[in-house]
Amino acid sequence: MFKEKYKLHPVTAIINVVKALKDLLIPIIIIVAANGFNINLDYRSETFFSEMIPLFILVIVLSVTVVSGLIKWWTFVYWFEDSELRVEYGLFIKKKRYIPFDRIQNLNYKEGIFHRLFKLVQVQVETAGSKDGKPEAELTAVTKAAADEVEIQMKKAKTKQKLPVESDLVQVAEEDEPEPASVILHKMKVPELLLLATTSSGVGVVLAGVFAVLSQFAEFIPFDLIYDELAFLVEYGYIVVMILIALALILAWGVSVGLTFLNYYNFTVSKQHDRLIITRGLIEKKRVTIPLNRVQAIKLAENPFQQLLGLASVAVESAGGGFSGENDKKIILFPLIAKKEVFAPLAELFPEYDFQVNQIVQPPKKAQPFFYRIDFVWLVPLIGAVSYFFYPYGLLSLLLIVPIILLGRWQFKTTGFTVKDQQITIVSRLVSRVTFYALKKRVQITQGSQTYFQKRRNIGSVKIIVMSGIAGASATARHVEQREVEKILTWYEH
Repeated sequence: MFKEKYKLHPVTAIINVVKALKDLLIPIIIIVAANGFNINLDYRSETFFSEMIPLFILVIVLSVTVVSGLIKWWTFVYWFEDSELRVEYGLFIKKKRYIPFDRIQNLNYKEGIFHRLFKLVQVQVETAGSKDGKPEAELTAVTKAAADEVEIQMKKAKTKQKLPVESDLVQVAEEDEPEPASVILHKMKVPELLLLATTSSGVGVVLAGVFAVLSQFAEFIPFDLIYDELAFLVEYGYIVVMILIALALILAWGVSVGLTFLNYYNFTVSKQHDRLIITRGLIEKKRVTIPLNRVQAIKLAENPFQQLLGLASVAVESAGGGFSGENDKKIILFPLIAKKEVFAPLAELFPEYDFQVNQIVQPPKKAQPFFYRIDFVWLVPLIGAVSYFFYPYGLLSLLLIVPIILLGRWQFKTTGFTVKDQQITIVSRLVSRVTFYALKKRVQITQGSQTYFQKRRNIGSVKIIVMSGIAGASATARHVEQREVEKILTWYEH
């Protein structure tokens, strides 16, 4: 290895400043709004200090942010030495990080707006010890050739570790071998993006975001004027109001479609040797690499709309890897795909798994009340309060009992599990139907539980946990026969 030290591209300084300003955006808005959007430049005024001090503090914070971004770029260097990637930065306090190449699990890439303008790329170094979705090291902006050099040095170091030190094969391994071609397994089309935006919770997220913004700036919004205008419209009939509501929903759907296109545009899943490569994004292009041996479990989800249309989404729980800024290790493999088409690529990627689940062990009929009994704990006091304070119209809240019971029966008919050889499959439903596939060797914890009321009916629940993120990913088969719980525990012990 050589000790030549490399610096990041000067665009790094701009990216650091923009990233810091983005993190400060909400505090900036709060300070400016709390100041009443007033800028008083008359220092002789009595209110000068009271109005301008918050803005002075804001200017100081912004100045420090800009200077710190410049210093980090100016002092940041990286190099390769002793089969390690070494990083050093800091002006008064030097921070050093030495990462052995054999500990690196993934090299993930991201191309933002500034990266694309200057043909650069961001490299994120993932190790098994990376926490909270943060990479072990990050090269904010380097050329694509420099990014390739990091990967080349990593492969050379790992090859040396596998082969005998004095073998002639080491010299062969040092030579640049051609990278095996990647095979595209799935690529989302425009109609699938539209379906994803329509059947996912994106519309609800947009509406919730609008209400959250309105609540923050409620004092600046003329609600009285809006109410008068709405009352004027109501006089012309409910049809006008319904049209306005429909237009609002269409607008929310349009925003959801736009966000979906930005996040999932050109979503491509490909396989290269023993790695899974996922790329996506329109403005900000992201690429994540997942070693197949790091996948801990596979989760197939179907919300009611998707289930009606025969669609599903697939995610993998990974012990390492993920997109930047995503704290959990659940990585979307197929955001939306026809369920009848999903098993072929899954079987090619994970031949150890059996995805054809024909029969599952379901809860007994005596367990059915347990699926909606707990909901009455919060539902009964709510119905009582609404009925009392809004009598007699509040009595209509009694109708909530019907959908709660129907949802509980739906969950009862969905829940179950099956154990086959070295694999356990658990099917459950809150609202969406989730099928959780896990191999025995990937399961970290298996625990059975039984409440007092379950014990009286001789039923129980069983939960499995696999390594993923901080707390791990889990699946639970609820309210099954106690003997079935014992069977799963015995299967795991042996």
